[in-house]
Amino acid sequence: MKRIFLFSGILALSMAATASAQNGTEQPDSTAMIEIQQVEVTATRAKDHTPTVRTDLSHEQIARGSYALDIPSLLALTPSMIATNETGIGIGGTSIRLRGTDATRLNVTVNGVPVNNPDSHSVYWYDTPDLLSSVGSIQIQRGAGTSTNGTGAFGGAINMTTESLSPEFGGSASLSYGSYNTTKQSVNIHSGLLRGHWIVDARLSHIGSDGYIERGATDLKSYMLQGAYYNAGTMVKLLSFGGKARTYLTYNGVSKEDMALYGRRYHTSGQYVTDSSPYVLADGTHVAYYDDQTDNYLQINNQLLVSHRFNERWAVNATLFYTYGYGFYRQYKDDAWLQGYDNLDIGIAQSDLIRRKIMRNHTGGVNVAGQYTSKSVDLVFGGSWSIYACPHWGELAWVDEATDASLYNDKRWYDNDVRKHDANLFAKINWNIAKGLYLYGDVQYRYVHYKSWGVNDNYNWTTGVMQPVDVNEKYHFFNPHVGLNYEFAKHHAAYFSFAVAHKEPTRSDFTDRYLFSGLEGNPKAERLLDYELGYRFKHPVVDAGINLYYMSYRNQLVHTGLTNEGGDNLNINVPDSYRRGIELTLAVRPAKWFTFGANATFSQNRIKNYTENIGDKQFDMGTRTIAYSPNVIAGTVFDFHVKGFAAVLQTQYVGKQYLTNGNYDDLTLDRYCVTNLDLSYTLQTHRIRSVRFGVALYNLFNTEYCSNGYGGSWLNGDTLATRGSWACYFPQAPLNVLANVTLNF
Repeated sequence: MKRIFLFSGILALSMAATASAQNGTEQPDSTAMIEIQQVEVTATRAKDHTPTVRTDLSHEQIARGSYALDIPSLLALTPSMIATNETGIGIGGTSIRLRGTDATRLNVTVNGVPVNNPDSHSVYWYDTPDLLSSVGSIQIQRGAGTSTNGTGAFGGAINMTTESLSPEFGGSASLSYGSYNTTKQSVNIHSGLLRGHWIVDARLSHIGSDGYIERGATDLKSYMLQGAYYNAGTMVKLLSFGGKARTYLTYNGVSKEDMALYGRRYHTSGQYVTDSSPYVLADGTHVAYYDDQTDNYLQINNQLLVSHRFNERWAVNATLFYTYGYGFYRQYKDDAWLQGYDNLDIGIAQSDLIRRKIMRNHTGGVNVAGQYTSKSVDLVFGGSWSIYACPHWGELAWVDEATDASLYNDKRWYDNDVRKHDANLFAKINWNIAKGLYLYGDVQYRYVHYKSWGVNDNYNWTTGVMQPVDVNEKYHFFNPHVGLNYEFAKHHAAYFSFAVAHKEPTRSDFTDRYLFSGLEGNPKAERLLDYELGYRFKHPVVDAGINLYYMSYRNQLVHTGLTNEGGDNLNINVPDSYRRGIELTLAVRPAKWFTFGANATFSQNRIKNYTENIGDKQFDMGTRTIAYSPNVIAGTVFDFHVKGFAAVLQTQYVGKQYLTNGNYDDLTLDRYCVTNLDLSYTLQTHRIRSVRFGVALYNLFNTEYCSNGYGGSWLNGDTLATRGSWACYFPQAPLNVLANVTLNF
């Protein structure tokens, strides 16, 4: 309640101050302002005539998903996309997969600035809480896509831009509340044009939830601050966004056996054995839970964007960026072997302990792009450079059996560092070479220097020392892309494209190879050959498309089904693999008040001549389906909107997924079908722009399903006939509700 009063006070003060500042100012041509603001995004966006498979999300679609859930929940409504979640309700530990590839292989940018962590290549959506409330547009490119900044796009790219600043004073205040004590409070103010040149925009948000999973609590605080200067064809914009996240660690999942004994909300993170406790396991063991088993992270993203349009043909934009991050896990370890903390000489064999795994990172760089536009040619060229630095270290906060805390206080049980330089040069052309025929060319050179050194947190029980880290790799990638788009009749277009993409390994690909017997040396970089062929029919009433794709990989790093101690998926290079499929999309608007949409992906995702490693044994398995790659993904949307009332019914079907590349039936994610219903009524008034009352019902039909999991096998002998297995899953919530009130003024 205190937060609501605080936000209300900020809102009232901002309205009064801004209204006073607006007196006597002139209003510019808002269309011209928006055109200047869009100069900044042309370098990484595909346009109407570009032969690239893409989905563009409108401002209305984005706004509908911004009432509390993380961005993956919105992206899951687009073709070939799946969202996963650890807490069970779409908040906290969320991620995505596109065409079967995970988030480490999807290039994500905001205003052209990479969001993927340069080290892990992951996108931790809760590190930028409520970013969706400040996003104006999203473009999802499937396949290799167009040249972009940051890590390579091996399944697709997600290009987000912050919302264009409005020349008029306004703002919004939003309050959500729902199942599992899920709440969101948000307030946004934009000043309108001040003194004919200046605009300021600010947002504060808080998202909290207890989570469906026991102790799966999430506490996210965020902000967005933008200031911009406009003068003729020039825009200078400074923006800063980020927040502080505190989430309970839920990445360990739960086995089917434990779900049967203790329920679908059970998980073991932070659990330890005690003499007496109200929590008693089925075998009579008393357990308790460490209440600070949490991931804590602060991230601040800063961008300075400069855009200038010289005339109708020439424009340029440049972005300076700096991102700061600091975070740590707090973990309780029950009866841990102190030998595994080799750098500390505590003098005892086993003890309960609390440890912290810490990182502090800095990323800075610059993006520059120029644009030339004529009647028949659209040319974009430029480049980027960035440097990333991140030390990783671990400390013990408490050791139960230790009599002298000075033996571990202010001392590190592992310590390693990372430096990464990432640079690229690119040029793209879209050339109208004949009536209705467009030739697209895109070439990029990318240079990566990745260096890591020190001692990692993995103890080698064979050698008796902590795992050394010594990586110094340089990569030179050449990524060409060529295509044709032919608009052969009104409303009809066909296209073909071919692209080459490369990608360097992630941090865990280097550090966790010790877990796989027989693997020596560093992992290899990957290469993708991406072929796309499609047809589009675009009409005010019917919008339909069919796309055929074939993605051929050399040395693809595929998931094994296992994870490391931090919950990161473990990967292995496979020499020859592919993903091929057909994507179907349809949107029908038979009346102003009704829209129907549907999409479906039917695919084959295969490894050729796969070798399975179990313990110290190897087995030739022949052709196998790639883990986490369903053969079918489909969805439908029914959108009713009459005057102020709207009802949106969304359904997604996801086929069976294997947890490992061995394709064992006891290591799978079952197929599932989930339906969500969003109801809202928007009231227009004279004093304010609108008031929206909404309620969303997620998992409308109470489907019991798991969105993600991991697992592995062991051998009781020398053959696969003696194989045993284990697996953990992430159950999702049954029917749950989220209500919202949003005021726009």
